[in-house]
Amino acid sequence: MRRQVSVLVAVVATAIVVSFVIPLMLLVRTLAEDRGMAVATGQANSVAVLVSGLHDQPNLADVLNQNLARSAVKTSVVLADGQVLGSSWPDALTDPGYQQAAAGQAFSVQNSDGAQVYVPAVVDTGVVVVRCSLTPAQLSEGVPLAWASIIGLGVLLSVIAVAVAAQMGRRVSRPLLDVAETAHRLREGDLDARAPLVGTDETVELGTALNGLADRIEELLAAERDNVGSLAHRLRTPITALRLEVEQVANPQLRESLTESVAQLQVAIDDVVREARRPLREGLPGTCDAVALVASRADYWRPLAEDQAREFQVGLPLGPLRVGMSSLQLGDVVDICIDNVFAHTEEGVNFALHLSREDDQALLVVSDDGPGFPAAPTPTRPGTTGMGLRIARRLVAGAGGTLTISPPGSPSSVRIELRLQGR
Repeated sequence: MRRQVSVLVAVVATAIVVSFVIPLMLLVRTLAEDRGMAVATGQANSVAVLVSGLHDQPNLADVLNQNLARSAVKTSVVLADGQVLGSSWPDALTDPGYQQAAAGQAFSVQNSDGAQVYVPAVVDTGVVVVRCSLTPAQLSEGVPLAWASIIGLGVLLSVIAVAVAAQMGRRVSRPLLDVAETAHRLREGDLDARAPLVGTDETVELGTALNGLADRIEELLAAERDNVGSLAHRLRTPITALRLEVEQVANPQLRESLTESVAQLQVAIDDVVREARRPLREGLPGTCDAVALVASRADYWRPLAEDQAREFQVGLPLGPLRVGMSSLQLGDVVDICIDNVFAHTEEGVNFALHLSREDDQALLVVSDDGPGFPAAPTPTRPGTTGMGLRIARRLVAGAGGTLTISPPGSPSSVRIELRLQGR
């Protein structure tokens, strides 16, 4: 847009400048020619007066030469007896101009050879003819310099006009580019992006409409997120409670059968929840504030920890940590790790959730005081197939991060590293 405005103004400014420059150049040339003709006419008249007063004096030639030596105009004087004084005039008596002037007519002639001014002077012995001649260079004296100045001024005015147009175009296009940048950020999933309301009325109206659309999208996504999140929580909590109840069954065979069924139910519910969230998650940005997300998930699990007499420690850094995962994905990972603590440890076992920053990465560690991860899955406990951790590892790997678990025999912990996103 800015380029188009600049080109348009350049064309218009050039047309205006040319429409003034060409007539001005012609006027300058005409004025130069008129000035030269006026000088030649004045000199011809003054020489004619001089010759009229001294035509019978023997020193006429000397006086005339002294007078003509101070002028650049070529002047010839033909006396009544045919004698030529001043500049040479070959075949003067047969020249049509001389014959017309000798008849008593004063006139001037301008052609490709220059200009000539003829002035007759009547004396006692006849008619004296004075001719002043100008070359083309004398007629156009000063014109090239004037033309160069006019053209230079025209070019300067055109450049100034284009520069001003470019600046004005930038002032008009900059707010539009800001609105476009906001639209791109929204497309990439940055729902906090808002267009600045500056610029022309039309640009402000466009930015207002885009901001309203972003607000509406955010409201709809928030409502959908709450609905899906509520579904996930309502399903996970009973399953966790059911798993704990199954562990209390005294019959080993029945307990094993029930735990296997509960594990399969847990996997099926996780699949259903993930599929329900998929359209929403795929349309959301791949970033979120890990501090806010981990804090919200810790608040959700804290009541269950208190019910089981577990000490739940949460460590969070000051300020946001934006990571390359959506809030739903990171919430799934945190929920899976905490759910594993409840599923694999006895009641009363303490656990902790710590989030920190290390260089350009966010480090999330979920640890507990239980016996640690077993060397191999045991079929007597629900969830030992590692399905939850495999899902969490896949989600973290999809965001370019890593998920590692502590080796068997050591205190259990899950270490998650995610790259920080600049913004």
